[in-house]
Amino acid sequence: MNEEHARAAADIAEVEAANTAFYEALERGDHEALSGLWLPGEDLTVSCVHPGWPVLTGRGDVLRSYALIMANTEYIQFFLTDVSVAMTGDTALVTCTENILSGGPAEDGDALGPLVGQLVVATNVFRRTPDGWKLWSHHGSPVLAETGEEDDEEPSS
Repeated sequence: MNEEHARAAADIAEVEAANTAFYEALERGDHEALSGLWLPGEDLTVSCVHPGWPVLTGRGDVLRSYALIMANTEYIQFFLTDVSVAMTGDTALVTCTENILSGGPAEDGDALGPLVGQLVVATNVFRRTPDGWKLWSHHGSPVLAETGEEDDEEPSS
């Protein structure tokens, strides 16, 4: 493998590690670690779209949204599939499917509320910095799964 291919492979591995660290910080509810993964000094250009939310622009608003999600989510786990990395210069684009299992606090007592599964397709854009790859933008869109119920129905006569 020549030097250029080796560097590209190392960059891809670093981006994949940064992407994994993002989801692991969310799972742990570690807001400090999550904050450290977002591009610093980009108060106006950092953006995030959570499924069903409006576009959030600015590092402060984006990080506040994660604090809100973490405060209201008792349990969350991400199983990433279809992960793909594309790169150009100092920008990397990661697309993936987030297979999410989450639950909030139960209505009564200390037990966990019901777990809910959700599919979200996500695009995470990273920029290379002196401190490694940092998130510049996250966009999550819910997957509207077909139930197949229409196919099973008998035609009415």
